[in-house]
Amino acid sequence: MDTPSASDTLIRTQLDFLRRHAPFDRMEPDALRFLGERLSTAYYPAEAEVLMPEDGPPRFFYIVYRGKVQARQVGVTVTEYSTLTLGPGEGFPIGAISAERPSTNAYVALEDSYCFQLPAADFLKLLEISPSFQLFCTRYIASLLNQSREQLQVQFAQRAAEQQTMTTSLAQLATKAPVFVGPETPTRSALEKMVEAGVGCLAVAGEDEKPVGVLTQSDILKRIVLPGFDLTRPIGDVMTRPPHTLHATASAYDAALEMATHGVRHILVVDTEDKLKGVISERDLFALQRIGLRQIRSGIESAADIEALQRASRDIRQLALNLLAQGIGAEQLTQFISALNDALTRRIVELNLQRHDLEGIEYAWLAFGSEGRHEQTLSTDQDNGILFTLPEWADKEPLKLRLLAFAKDVNNDLAACGFPLCEGNIMASNPELCLTFDEWREKFGQWIREPHPEALLNATIFFDYRVLYGDEKLAHKLRQWLLSLTGGNPAFLKSLATNALDVAPPLGKIRDFVVDDDPKYPGTIDLKKFGARLFVDAARVLALRTGVEATATVQRLRQGGSRIGMPAEELSAMADGFHFIQLLRLRHQHLDTDHGAPGDNRVKPDDLNELDRRILKEAFRQARKLQLRLKLDYQI
Repeated sequence: MDTPSASDTLIRTQLDFLRRHAPFDRMEPDALRFLGERLSTAYYPAEAEVLMPEDGPPRFFYIVYRGKVQARQVGVTVTEYSTLTLGPGEGFPIGAISAERPSTNAYVALEDSYCFQLPAADFLKLLEISPSFQLFCTRYIASLLNQSREQLQVQFAQRAAEQQTMTTSLAQLATKAPVFVGPETPTRSALEKMVEAGVGCLAVAGEDEKPVGVLTQSDILKRIVLPGFDLTRPIGDVMTRPPHTLHATASAYDAALEMATHGVRHILVVDTEDKLKGVISERDLFALQRIGLRQIRSGIESAADIEALQRASRDIRQLALNLLAQGIGAEQLTQFISALNDALTRRIVELNLQRHDLEGIEYAWLAFGSEGRHEQTLSTDQDNGILFTLPEWADKEPLKLRLLAFAKDVNNDLAACGFPLCEGNIMASNPELCLTFDEWREKFGQWIREPHPEALLNATIFFDYRVLYGDEKLAHKLRQWLLSLTGGNPAFLKSLATNALDVAPPLGKIRDFVVDDDPKYPGTIDLKKFGARLFVDAARVLALRTGVEATATVQRLRQGGSRIGMPAEELSAMADGFHFIQLLRLRHQHLDTDHGAPGDNRVKPDDLNELDRRILKEAFRQARKLQLRLKLDYQI
């Protein structure tokens, strides 16, 4: 048997190393071999220059093998905003070598380091022969996130055993031909067709096969039987319009979220031309989950007391665990949690309205903070308030006392269902947060006119509001007034931006991460304070500056960022970074700690696998880029 040559041994060593790091761990075998055969190794002592802008277009693509290399922006003071540290398995400079232009960064060895070098021509060839490498280079953080979710699915596969995935496309679920009639069909004929086909939902579509309405079994009693509807009249006169539709490429999760948000039990599936292709029911989705949406939604809607809602609250948490184990993304999962928690809150409000007479009062129950942004995790206390108008016939104080008594009962019932009372008393039962339109406007205006630290803190909580129950128009009017005031107030926006920069991403200059030295939580990072908050605060500044009405962080980033000319790919990377931090928080809360336990927003970077450590580092880099944008825009 031939003895392996030194070069074969070296290539084998290089490949063993590369297989431990993304994206090489899933690179096609032939492409990986191509890479291994063309790598050389170079040594750089501490402080040695690896690559500089003045070197011209890079001659090599570098992969750190041992040690650390720091990328520094040229021409600016070296700060945490202008540097990033690369460790083993990380490559550079992807952008410069792909575009065949000089690097905009200087790369310097922080310590004695070894780097693999791939000639530039071979790098470009590798992009051609390896689809996985090309995807990685064009959508770096997104591709890492996909790998992390796949790892999670494998890790928790047993928890999701016997469940089809909620990521299944509706095209795969809607396999039966849809039963439908035209809008001019006599109602009697339409009902006969429902009975003949044995369906609980009849779609109504035009000659072009595009759905225009829907009729369900529950509609028949209310709209046809009890009112004595004339069965010779066309079905178009009694159907629900417009119907709720989703494209066939949407997932079962998307259908579940649509049902949870709008309180419907059927979704019509359409193709790329918006033609009817099928019908998805709650029963179809129920088959995908141990604890189904229908169970939870029905449990909430039919709940006659708080005990029933407490059971529904526990079911929401279990469903979240199942979806998390299936690899559902953080944005979708937090939206799902928020939609079901919204339904639960509304039912608590409805039950309390049976005991409190608020007839004739125009009011809105507001959610603030993470709930106001649709970004609730399950370790969230309640932040809420009331916005109301004072009728001409009413005395303010007695009316307000009625609202406060109602709010106190709602707050206590929410606490009983797993949403702890807010320690800061940010609750509707606080007289300071049960206010008329003019009082809220005066409060907001004072914070904007006099942006002292407490005012800025209040703005970060209360400006992220949305209506959970009551008068939407009243809250929208307040939002429009708020945006008109903040958009024309650069001094306030600069103060808010300065406040957003108070906390920096926990990236180390030598170590990958700066961790807490608190004896209670040694070696940890608070992902709420030092992670999610960085994106949330910066996105809020963008929204208030550009007049974006959305409260969700990613919507604010995309809409506000595009309005000031930030590149779409840059905004996507920032959104991906925020989503990963949210995903880590959810995983930790649902899978690693007890709900509400101290430190449930904290993770130990040393306990993360190599892939997740790398994505977390990239997510913090995206937060730093977003903060740098604020620093430059407001000259902070």
